[in-house]
Amino acid sequence: MPSQAVYVASDAHLGAAPTELEAAFLRWLEFAGERAGLLLINGDLFDFWFEWGTVIPRGHTRVLGLLARIVDSGVPVHLLGGNHDWWGGSYLTDEVGLIFHPGPVHLDLAGRRALVAHGDGLGGGDLRYRMLKRVLRSRVSRRAFRWLHPDWGTAIARGVSRTEVATTGPVDAHRRRSEFLEKWARDRLLEDPDIDLVLLGHTHIPMRVEVAPGRFYLNSGDWVRSGTYLVIEEGVPPVLESWER
Repeated sequence: MPSQAVYVASDAHLGAAPTELEAAFLRWLEFAGERAGLLLINGDLFDFWFEWGTVIPRGHTRVLGLLARIVDSGVPVHLLGGNHDWWGGSYLTDEVGLIFHPGPVHLDLAGRRALVAHGDGLGGGDLRYRMLKRVLRSRVSRRAFRWLHPDWGTAIARGVSRTEVATTGPVDAHRRRSEFLEKWARDRLLEDPDIDLVLLGHTHIPMRVEVAPGRFYLNSGDWVRSGTYLVIEEGVPPVLESWER
């Protein structure tokens, strides 16, 4: 029988992460694609993504090709839009074959009902971002950005991204964000008994918290610092793993 295991990763930030980390993520994709019944990438696969009709950001060829091969092998690949790549489009869905979710979604994962979200703008904190999020994700903003030359648009996006700084700088902001999101996840699990799992990313801090018997808050961490991922299988508790990079 095909594997029913679900493999989950997030926050690879391809394009900002060092080359060796992208190579490690490729090796993990090969590994997971051979074992998974479903692959879930919970946001910020790319440090920047936008589709200009006939143009997509340069780079990521090997990752996109490998994801297409995994899809062609019969393994569904779900991609959540993160705060760096929520402008996903038809290239990812029609050409690569990914199942793209622009926002939080409920999924059945290895026999469990899961609420999956990247995490940006949820919980307390991030007040400035939550206000900005409405503007950036509007149709007007998307259409305006499409009129920019791709080189200019990419340069602007790279300029406002803080991923490269975050790889070496202090992580106090990540810890605060992690506390807010853990509370948000706990509240969702306690409010809705039909949810077995809450899966988030965004904080870059891996977590596995059993909020109630058999019901978990799971954060897959990142590939900028930790190289962590989740494995969810039917009948056994979820596992948080580290990839040897």
